[in-house]
Amino acid sequence: MQLEIRPDPAEVGRARRWARSRLAGSGIAADEPLAETLILLVSELVTNAVVHTGRPAVLRLSVPAAAAGPAAGGRALGEVVATVRLEVLDASTRAPRLRCSDSDDTNGRGLALVDGLADRWGWSAEGAGKRIWCELDRCSPAAAVTTAREAAPAAYGDLAYEAV
Repeated sequence: MQLEIRPDPAEVGRARRWARSRLAGSGIAADEPLAETLILLVSELVTNAVVHTGRPAVLRLSVPAAAAGPAAGGRALGEVVATVRLEVLDASTRAPRLRCSDSDDTNGRGLALVDGLADRWGWSAEGAGKRIWCELDRCSPAAAVTTAREAAPAAYGDLAYEAV
């Protein structure tokens, strides 16, 4: 599934609405932590593409069929069920970079959020631009509880936050 993004900050809201509808159509409830995290990641990556390139971009969302149910595919309780992948392709060759923002800065934390919330993320050159991607694993309820108990708060600069 993909959405063409115009170089307009209003597109960020449209991208969030589009992603919510695609997740709901795949059986991922809007109040599920996975959906809430994915929508935040959509906001960050699409905002970066729109603000830093000033050019059109493409948002892609890949939700495997197994994501439609925690016990899909006959997997054991506690095992990862599916990986949801989010990609944004833009027309800038400039590499994304994590920044250390001061506490008073109003921007510069997007990739730190992606780094802290996604299970994996990265980027690659793509033709005359780049592809930045992130993945979230959807676990069964038992695995999510275990993971939440074992996770330590992430640190970024002198700030600490915890993704739950």
